[in-house]
Amino acid sequence: MTTTRADRVHAAAYRMRHHILDMGEVQGQGYVGQALGVADLLAVTHTDQLRHRAEDPEWAGRDRFLLSTGHYAIALYAALAEAGTLPVSELETYGSDGSRLPMSGMASYTPGMEISGGSLGHGLTVAVGMALGLRFQGTRQRIFNFLSDGELDEGSTWEAAMGAAHHQLGLLTALVDMNALQADGPTAGVLGIEPAEQKWEAAGWFTQRVDGNDVDSLLAAFDAAAERAQPVGQPSVILCDTRIGRGVPLLETREKAHFMRIDEHEWQLCRDQLTHGHEGARAQ
Repeated sequence: MTTTRADRVHAAAYRMRHHILDMGEVQGQGYVGQALGVADLLAVTHTDQLRHRAEDPEWAGRDRFLLSTGHYAIALYAALAEAGTLPVSELETYGSDGSRLPMSGMASYTPGMEISGGSLGHGLTVAVGMALGLRFQGTRQRIFNFLSDGELDEGSTWEAAMGAAHHQLGLLTALVDMNALQADGPTAGVLGIEPAEQKWEAAGWFTQRVDGNDVDSLLAAFDAAAERAQPVGQPSVILCDTRIGRGVPLLETREKAHFMRIDEHEWQLCRDQLTHGHEGARAQ
């Protein structure tokens, strides 16, 4: 049987979800729901899209992936392990004293972590500056900035969006996790951001909105953005509608899902549900 790009990404996302559950169990809690929700998206970036060298994370010719939402680090660690930048065995140190894998991303600690994210609204501004700097160097590396729908509440995000369009940063792609949930409640209740597509389009970006848990749709969107990526051109944004806890029904339906506390006996149940769902999908 021929293995397609989509097959490879699906398999990577499945393994990443297991990594996420294993890391989450180390602490018994964390941003597991968001991480499961974006596993498909990061499987695409780190196994299909990014130019990188696993053995040389500082390679000058690499594409850059900026994690603006530092608390999503658990998802990025899983992706970096899948890409070969981190050994899988190291994931069990997640959040522990002396670990290179803190609960919030720190560029000074972790290979493949380009920026120290966390205070929301900063990632896209850094990405704009980085894109300008690489342009001045005459290189063609692409920059992907991952941010959350909550960051669309931040004025700095829109200032950066307008700046990127003004400077025609055509090698910049923003990836927005539209999971509709923030720390203080549903995004629509904290500060409505819709219609998000029209806002990005008005800011001058090539805009796509996809099901962020549909690998085929993600690959098509990334391909469309790649076809337009030029040193001078329109920046791209992919708005990804994701589901918190994707792949684990127990967590998909959990009410308090922003920062999850998962009981000790539930972790294996989560793994079993993930495995059962994956095997069922493969059998169809």
